[in-house]
Amino acid sequence: MPARNFARHGQLLTVLLEFDGLTPWLCTFHAVLSPQYLRQRVLPLHERGEAYVMLACVDLTAVAGLVAATIGGAAIGLERQWSGHASGPRAHFGGIRTFTMLGGLGGLAGWLSTAGFLPLAVVLLAGAVALIVAAYAAASRVDVDGTTEVAAIVALAAGSLSGSGQVALGGGVVAATALLLLEKTRLHAFVTRIDDAALRASARFAALACVVLPLLPRGPYGPFDAIRPRELWSLVLFFSGLSFIGWIARRVVGKQQGVILSGLLGGIISSTSVSLIFARESRATDAPRLALAAGAVGACTVMLLRVTLACMVLNPALAAALPRYVVPAFVIGVAAVLAAWRLNAPASQESADPGSPLQLRAALQMTALFQVVLFVILFVQARWGAQALVVTSAFVGLTDLDALTLSLARSAGSSGDIPATVVALTAGILANTCLKLGVALVVGRGAFRSATAAALGAMALALVIALLR
Repeated sequence: MPARNFARHGQLLTVLLEFDGLTPWLCTFHAVLSPQYLRQRVLPLHERGEAYVMLACVDLTAVAGLVAATIGGAAIGLERQWSGHASGPRAHFGGIRTFTMLGGLGGLAGWLSTAGFLPLAVVLLAGAVALIVAAYAAASRVDVDGTTEVAAIVALAAGSLSGSGQVALGGGVVAATALLLLEKTRLHAFVTRIDDAALRASARFAALACVVLPLLPRGPYGPFDAIRPRELWSLVLFFSGLSFIGWIARRVVGKQQGVILSGLLGGIISSTSVSLIFARESRATDAPRLALAAGAVGACTVMLLRVTLACMVLNPALAAALPRYVVPAFVIGVAAVLAAWRLNAPASQESADPGSPLQLRAALQMTALFQVVLFVILFVQARWGAQALVVTSAFVGLTDLDALTLSLARSAGSSGDIPATVVALTAGILANTCLKLGVALVVGRGAFRSATAAALGAMALALVIALLR
């Protein structure tokens, strides 16, 4: 006789079994079956009324999710057991066995929610969370640390994700949680090293990026459609972020690692400032002049990387055309720094402190200068064409190479004239290098003057040859 009950919910196939008109028997067979097997073997039997069974067809993805959820819980429990939080007089409620079962329970709840049994899934999760809360209430009488209990809730959540089919996301949550638990000592040591300046700078940068930036309009406004408030503020964040990275790097490396490394890190902020500061320091009688020269050359070499990075962010086509012109100068700078590093013993001379981590005032000034330079470049392009742009770029490069880089990258994006723009940018780099060469010759003394002049002169010559080719 035909089946009276037949239902299919996703991968869950339900058939009621009857024998010769007798009282129906509900038989359950658990098997991992493919959809092709169901179509070819099970459904024809149902249609002919020859056999009626209840099959819970769970595909391999669901099984993998349950297994991943269980393993994830075991991984977190292993860390809790290994770290000693599951035993002793101050033990918390769970170790590897408890966490393994919690992960499996979370995976089962996730699977049930996708199979149409959401109320049952909610009951299971609520019961597990209630057990965790009760365990914390008991443990907090001795120790208020709730890391184990929070980890248990995370294991439940990750297991639910894996059980519902989000295996990659659930596994990522488990991996991140295990790493946080294992790196407790290093994280606590890192927090103790954060001072007031670093914490305030981080909070301010977050406010500038997450609060101010979304509120600004996109634009464009003004002559040549050159004023774009949100893009300008992005540049402020870019400059401040570079300054912050350089400041953090200096703090991590320490002041006793030598002026060469300080010069390299200072080049992230301003290679011109580093060159001027080191040239002044070389005037002292006991100054490590060769190391100072290597630091100044290193800052100028990092400047080439900084320009290329800015082009990659703002105009990838311009960044792709730039290496042909700057790579020879970069190689010369790297060779000079390595040679000086081998010849010079690490010095303990302190380099100039860049001051505020974000250098926000300098970033605002540089962004304002960028806007002015952009107006000038667009005007020159519209009035006299690409040839006058090279002369203008060389003049601007004497004062601020970063503003020139960003302005040219923006203008090339609208005009599309990459060859003329890359030549103009190289001319600006050459002018900036010649300026620092002049600073070394006029302000520097002794070995600093000769070593810096030789290296920067070779770099400038390489840029000239690249322009003439």
